[in-house]
Amino acid sequence: MNAVSSRMKKAFANGELRIRLKNVAMPIFVETLLMMMLGAMDTFMLSRYSDNSVAAVGFVNQIVNLAFLVFQVVALGTSVLCAQYLGAKEGKKEVQVVGISLALNTLIGVLVSASLYFGGRSALELMGLRSDLMLDALPYMKIVGAFAFLQAISMTLSAALRAADKAYYPMIVTLVVNVINFFGNYMLIFGEFGMPRLGAEGAAISTSISRGVAVLLLFYFLKKKHIPRFPVQWFIPFPKNELKNLLKIGLPSAGEQISYSLSQVVITYFINMLGNEALTARAYCMNLVMFSYLLALAIGQGAAIVVGHLVGERHTNAAFVFGKYGIKLSIFCTIVISTIIALSGEFVFPLLTQNEVIIKMGIVILWIDVILENGRAINIFFVNSLRSTGDIYFCTIVGIIVMWTVSVGLSYIFGISLGWGLAGMWFAFLLDENIRGAIFVKRWWSKKWLSKGFV
Repeated sequence: MNAVSSRMKKAFANGELRIRLKNVAMPIFVETLLMMMLGAMDTFMLSRYSDNSVAAVGFVNQIVNLAFLVFQVVALGTSVLCAQYLGAKEGKKEVQVVGISLALNTLIGVLVSASLYFGGRSALELMGLRSDLMLDALPYMKIVGAFAFLQAISMTLSAALRAADKAYYPMIVTLVVNVINFFGNYMLIFGEFGMPRLGAEGAAISTSISRGVAVLLLFYFLKKKHIPRFPVQWFIPFPKNELKNLLKIGLPSAGEQISYSLSQVVITYFINMLGNEALTARAYCMNLVMFSYLLALAIGQGAAIVVGHLVGERHTNAAFVFGKYGIKLSIFCTIVISTIIALSGEFVFPLLTQNEVIIKMGIVILWIDVILENGRAINIFFVNSLRSTGDIYFCTIVGIIVMWTVSVGLSYIFGISLGWGLAGMWFAFLLDENIRGAIFVKRWWSKKWLSKGFV
């Protein structure tokens, strides 16, 4: 055992684990950048159409993103189990997990699609969406919602490829999808090349077509590069234990993310009380600040795969040291990028809107966000790493308690009761992210996650 531990320390000293992180994280970084650009593209192109369409789509996406998080139940479990099984050289179990995941997420996706399509108006009315925004919001909700199942399948396929150190292929798929979505938006939002001028509805059609193409390409790469077939005999009798482990990881893990998204839905309801300008400013800011934590997201997801492999190989001390290295890198990158974005705010916002109230509001928020991103970088890294070790429930419990007491509770007090508006709410988000970050740092250093693995 000492010889193994010594070998892993030497591997870290020689930079082997850093290279593993780079090889996994860089494709994830590019893929995540392109995925963010996919959402930002809709917002920025719609900003040339009307501010109201931006507010409407931003409002709808809070509900749609919440629905998409249901798919994370399966996708997160797939990622963690596949990483540990690959590390432990248990290929049959990995194939069983991917097969079960695809079937389960497809079923869930169809149910979610039906709910969003048929219940779209009720959900928007329940959240108090203004009638002047409903004209753009409802068609977008129905189209994107009807094809939500494509996202469920896509997320599962991407999780399986990433866990197998094949993140390069989802990156290629996302690049192709971005190109398709850009031209689709250009034609359908503004009515170019003889197409109808559809505004937000056109953006929804383009996005849905792009997701369909992504599913086809990801299936091709999974079959060609990783799992050529799913032998029927491997699923008879049905591998109940793999389904149990999948849900054991996925349900609490996604529970934390669903809780976050639900809290954002409630906060969006509060922001709606402030008016259309606050909703629009928030939509613009969300699309700008996501680039602040882009590298942190890639490092966190890449580190989770490396940590999962190390836990599967039973190199837990190496996983701990690797975690200390990764979090420093993540914080440094995030702070640098968020500061650059804050500095560029006064130049970027006038390109998006001519409304002075929105511009001033947005610039203030970007500076508050610099401190917020410190906490977010810590959360992204350690939540991913703790999950990959099998330490699932702690992250969920902490997330739910702190989000709802600090983020939701204080955003109402600061933003509505004290009248600090959107800036006050952003300060509440800052406290939430940094408090959770401090708790997760302590958890990693305690090493209580050492006994949580599935292998």
